[in-house]
Amino acid sequence: MTSPARFRQRLRNALQSVLLLAAMAALAGYLGWALFGAAGLVWAAVLGPLIVALGQDVSPRLVLRLTGAAAIAPQQAPGLYRILDALAERAGLPVAPRLYYVPSRVLNAFAAGGRREPAIAVTDGLLRAMERREVAGILAHEISHLRSNDVWVMTLADVVGRITGLLSILGQLLLFVWVPLALLTGSGFPLLPIVVLILAPTISGLLQLALSRTREYDADIAAVELTGDPRGLASALDKLERLQGGWIERMFMARMPKWLKTHPATHVRIRRLLELETERTPAPYVAESYAEDPFFERPIVARGPRWHWHGLWY
Repeated sequence: MTSPARFRQRLRNALQSVLLLAAMAALAGYLGWALFGAAGLVWAAVLGPLIVALGQDVSPRLVLRLTGAAAIAPQQAPGLYRILDALAERAGLPVAPRLYYVPSRVLNAFAAGGRREPAIAVTDGLLRAMERREVAGILAHEISHLRSNDVWVMTLADVVGRITGLLSILGQLLLFVWVPLALLTGSGFPLLPIVVLILAPTISGLLQLALSRTREYDADIAAVELTGDPRGLASALDKLERLQGGWIERMFMARMPKWLKTHPATHVRIRRLLELETERTPAPYVAESYAEDPFFERPIVARGPRWHWHGLWY
């Protein structure tokens, strides 16, 4: 894919993100106006940014603690940190992310925090299943999320979705009082507000899923710009698809409609990544080996994922 085509794709992804966030905000605003008039619209507009602003001061360490993640020191995994530092420098992050280790067989990695206090967590299963080239692609993908403030964007979407859900529940409770009164007095039913009130949480959730898929596409493109190696990330995605979960899980996930998924279809992501391939070779640090890192001398984690009291599954 040429540079102009890549730019157009990233611009399209950015516009989609803005439109999806705007649609979620408009839905929450409509509910606030329908229930409480102008005051409800003002409260919905004030509470959302306030909650997001307060959330920015929460350290990613608190979030990572919920998953049982432990910090990895640079001396424990110098090979991993060489990749991470090189990618963070290329991305222009003011601070290189801190690595965290999640003792789980699940193949997963995720970013937490923002540009000021970035963190990336990787599971035991991921590190042992991936080659260095694939790990570099995954870390570049997560660094791209941090550089683009995707954690903040998805936090904002989550806050708007929660406000929408809260207003919907409150409105449905009020309906139990209002409907009998409307029947007794013979007044009409405003159909549109009632339908929106009932369907709003579902619509907001679908918009949030669509936003997540858009940000994943953008992070894929940005990761290739950092590594110059689209096949590394494509290979990692293919391996994740083949190794993650049992055959029952894969069968049901394959049949699930794409609009109910947080990530785009893997084969579509791989195809788009391979379209970015040029004659460039992977960066030198990708070809080195990190298998000798002292960190990998620890025993392989035997346990699988399980549910925890805070609702997370790892």
